[in-house]
Amino acid sequence: MTPAAERRLLQAALCVAVAVPLVTAGIGIVRGAAWLTPGEVPADLDSHFRYLSGIFLALGIAFASCIPGIERNGGRFRLLGAMVVAGGLARLVSALSIGLPSAGHAAGLVMELGVVPLLMLWQARVARRS
Repeated sequence: MTPAAERRLLQAALCVAVAVPLVTAGIGIVRGAAWLTPGEVPADLDSHFRYLSGIFLALGIAFASCIPGIERNGGRFRLLGAMVVAGGLARLVSALSIGLPSAGHAAGLVMELGVVPLLMLWQARVARRS
């Protein structure tokens, strides 16, 4: 595969991956913690959930900003990826201490500790080949 074709394939994969934080953060901001927990949600939990959803939205926008010049945005991409991996490690602590989360959050864990590190390695390869 040519370097240009690989770059385009990475950009397409990132477009798909970036949809996850953008969509889920938007839902989290609009619906709050009640989106995941039926019944009454304490105000402090809902406030914190919406705050974290806002950060998640900003993270998705920041990742999206890397896509056009992905081969030149390695530093920013690695920093954002490190933030996602740190969040995944925190989620792993929860899974080990309290139990596995719902399927959606388990999929998030796979994204955070599997897909994002692989995308980071792929970005580094594309940058080297450019």
